Amino acid sequence: MDISENLLNQIKQVKSLAEAGLVFNKENYDAERYEELRSLALEMMSIVSDKPVDQLKDFFLPEQDYPTAKVDVRGLILNDQNQVLLVQETVDHKWTLPGGWADVGLTPAENVLKEIEEETGFKAEVIRLLAVLDKRNYPHPPQTHYVYKLCFLCKIQEGSFDPNFDIGGVDWFDMNKLPELSADRILEEQLVKLVKIAQDDNPVYFD
Repeated sequence: MDISENLLNQIKQVKSLAEAGLVFNKENYDAERYEELRSLALEMMSIVSDKPVDQLKDFFLPEQDYPTAKVDVRGLILNDQNQVLLVQETVDHKWTLPGGWADVGLTPAENVLKEIEEETGFKAEVIRLLAVLDKRNYPHPPQTHYVYKLCFLCKIQEGSFDPNFDIGGVDWFDMNKLPELSADRILEEQLVKLVKIAQDDNPVYFD
């Protein structure tokens, strides 16, 4: 982890502490201090992430409850040739496991199945949880959110390729011939780890 990435993680912690203070101290003199602390965190985050403060303010909704990590769900699907199913993001034309942010009101399993169907057109079933990953522990590009990744082994039941507007393609890939991966979403070392857990029937991995 380089200095800028480590600093960004520390800034996220400061921002979360400030927002927690604002949630629980709305009506006393500490609220002004927490608001100032949050503003400073956004300014520092702007410097590290090279994004304007106004854009960051628009990006983050005001916290109404205790701030927590965001949850990203991903589905690993293997075929009989042990090839992995990947989807191509239209935003960067790179490849990743199907998945995305977990929606409120759905279980983690329901979320990953929804994402798989929306992104690929395939209906699937969840076999088991493979891993819970903390993005901070991997060399992803710096980002504003603190994120946990829930990775599931899934199996296609039916359907055909019918992607949504975010997805430009769906294909099977050999693990030794992977396309360029979308580093913000999945890394090769994570993909290798997930496939090994699935194939060897290893216990759930967690950071």
